[in-house]
Amino acid sequence: MSQFKSDLLNLLLDRGHVHQCTDMDALDRQACQGVVTGYIGFDATANSLHVGNMAVIMLLRRLQQAGHKPIVLMGGGTTKVGDPSGKDESRQLLTDQTIQENIVSIKTVFRNFLNFGEGKTDAVMVNNADWLDTLGYISFLREVGRHFTINRMLSFDSVKLRLEREQPLTFLEFNYMIMQGYDFVELHKRYGCTLQLGGSDQWGNIVNGVELGRRMHEVELFGLTTPLITTSSGAKMGKTAAGAMWLKPERLSPYDYWQYWRNTEDADVGRFLRLFTDLPLDEIARLEKLRDAEINEAKKILALETTKLAHGEAAAKTAADTARETFEGGGKGGDLPTYQLASGNTAAIIDIVITLGFATSRGEAKRLIEQGGLRLNDQPVTSLTATITPKDLDADGIARLSAGKKRHALVKAG
Repeated sequence: MSQFKSDLLNLLLDRGHVHQCTDMDALDRQACQGVVTGYIGFDATANSLHVGNMAVIMLLRRLQQAGHKPIVLMGGGTTKVGDPSGKDESRQLLTDQTIQENIVSIKTVFRNFLNFGEGKTDAVMVNNADWLDTLGYISFLREVGRHFTINRMLSFDSVKLRLEREQPLTFLEFNYMIMQGYDFVELHKRYGCTLQLGGSDQWGNIVNGVELGRRMHEVELFGLTTPLITTSSGAKMGKTAAGAMWLKPERLSPYDYWQYWRNTEDADVGRFLRLFTDLPLDEIARLEKLRDAEINEAKKILALETTKLAHGEAAAKTAADTARETFEGGGKGGDLPTYQLASGNTAAIIDIVITLGFATSRGEAKRLIEQGGLRLNDQPVTSLTATITPKDLDADGIARLSAGKKRHALVKAG
């Protein structure tokens, strides 16, 4: 029995996306009456998003799947300020050119998840620099700033955390929540946007925007957040010892992306299939009942489906084939990360380990070797000064380097 009348809220609830909503019943009614336009903001602090952004990216995908219109709001303006939410220190300020280059790059990520165009439910990408860059300071304070109280702003977790830890919170960052609230009002004026979506850490900022719309223009706006996604062991999504799990293949190979999802904890498989794939719910219910060795088949399906979304079907299939060949056939999968040897085909293994991302420093690389975690052609590397030489390469000019049981790479002749 469906809990809501609208397809949108039933879909979000069934898939595990709902955490908080400012007025669920009113939003349900609006979603039944016509197309709801909703948005999520993304600051352009890097040239790619990562797995930690997947929960909110999928919110926009679900919005469009339910017949509504998603807006991807790029923070060309707010990136110049920096969101203090969840941050222990101020962000490094980026140049206008870097921010614009990052926005162009990030749009290619979204093209894999959303249909962009001019249609009624087609996604659009908008840049808040279009209005924030042109604001007059005095007029902005008079028209918008008067609706915010310092007392309320000091109560938000993003501010309290920094103050309690006695870490600096600049006046620049303090203005971020005002700008985010104003974004919502401006998107309503320009695009008829009535819904802001986001992670649970954005709840205070989202409520600010809803209230600002009511105070400035007496319009009814809505906010809905998705839960903070962590693994069953409490780890944060998208962060690993090797670094962030980026969504662009230039920063992380489709094989490494596939492998990240393949290594999902058993208890998370069903939840992640609902959140991060489009598989039918009855199929997910079957897969999450698998136990022991059989759960690995469900993990492979999770890896395949998530990689399809981020990188396309061909890249996902290649990654799966590479993993099967590497782990089951003992072969040299062509999609594995690769280190190209320079002239002479000799290099220090520690340098190769750091370049491949198996370790982030020489100290970490040395510990990996000392603990017996590094293998060359399936043989343990025991010397801290070990090198790869031509005699380590096979007839095809290839050697296989492994860190632990789950990270593999190829070393090829130059």
